[in-house]
Amino acid sequence: MKLQPYLFGDGWLAVRDGDDTARALFQLHYSYRPYADGRRPMLFVGPGEKLVLLRRDVSALFVWRKFMSGDGQLGINCAVFRNQGDERSSDLIREADAIADERWPGERHYTYVNPRKIRSVNPGYCFKAAGWKTCGITKHRKLVILERAVT
Repeated sequence: MKLQPYLFGDGWLAVRDGDDTARALFQLHYSYRPYADGRRPMLFVGPGEKLVLLRRDVSALFVWRKFMSGDGQLGINCAVFRNQGDERSSDLIREADAIADERWPGERHYTYVNPRKIRSVNPGYCFKAAGWKTCGITKHRKLVILERAVT
């Protein structure tokens, strides 16, 4: 499916994986890792179905990805969420949830949070404030797994 920029409501704009502005915001996220050999690939999301959402004022990035996870997680993965604006993160997450529900109805939403890379003593607090729940910890890297069950 070839994605054309599409505005959801007043705030989120769906853009292509590889959008320069979205990539620049992704590079500020704690999960970003540059290639050791200096390559700068155009795409930054990874394989699978994806939906890259950029806040219209470029204050936030939300990336949904549907793929086969290596640890058996099922559903739609929030691969990246970065908020640099004044809007409450939990409100942005709820909006992104609604957009994902339109695209993938009936699917569980999940994400991973690295508690060692964030300042909060409550990892994933903004997701929890949006109605998500902690559902586990990964074995290998000890990431917190959060989910929003099917509604």
